[in-house]
Amino acid sequence: MSATSPPPELRTERLLLRGWRPEDREPFAAINGDRRVMELLAGKLTRAQSDAYIEELEGHFAAYGYGLWAVERLDGGGLIGMAGLNAVGFEAHFTPAVEIGWRLAHLVWGHGYASEAARAALHFGFERGGLSEIVSMTSMPNVRSQAVMKRIGMRRDRADDFVHPFARPMFLRRHMLYRLDVEEWAARKAGIGRTNGGSGPTSLPGGPGPRSLPGDPGSTDPSGPTPADPPGDSP
Repeated sequence: MSATSPPPELRTERLLLRGWRPEDREPFAAINGDRRVMELLAGKLTRAQSDAYIEELEGHFAAYGYGLWAVERLDGGGLIGMAGLNAVGFEAHFTPAVEIGWRLAHLVWGHGYASEAARAALHFGFERGGLSEIVSMTSMPNVRSQAVMKRIGMRRDRADDFVHPFARPMFLRRHMLYRLDVEEWAARKAGIGRTNGGSGPTSLPGGPGPRSLPGDPGSTDPSGPTPADPPGDSP
């Protein structure tokens, strides 16, 4: 995608994943300034930080052809958050890699939007982005995001757990990593379970993304129930 091309749009049964617009800045700042949304991330963002974050997201689309899309419901109401793909911007045992993440307004938690948007992003990454593996990461206390990762078919190996170099405060630095490779994704689509294929290196159209995006999008938000809650986050 060239710098002047708009990001591709993705549609699901209920959602539109699209490029960012000037009118998204105010509601996105409200999401990033909500303690309930940001308490297990890097803390609340100021309006200036939130606006700068959107500029980083737009730059990522220009560089890679994919990124963290703005998300809205097809039945209207404007921006409800973001979801999509991000090139991991720090070195770790699993990099280079592309991560999937989401961040939704507290008002829309528990309706399955995170899983629905994430599945659309997975489809784009594997079918159109040529990725061989997609990862997701979150802090140990963020059980709601962990539930979404499991719900979309990702798997955790405890040997992959790591210390995030930029997570703050310190109690959030210990992270778990979830993975999904293209062979497993294709097998799940076909309904035949896990194949024998491994997870080869991720195809990255370019170098690493930003070192650290505000709020660590790969470990974002609790938009569905915890495992002990009713399964309200399934589409």
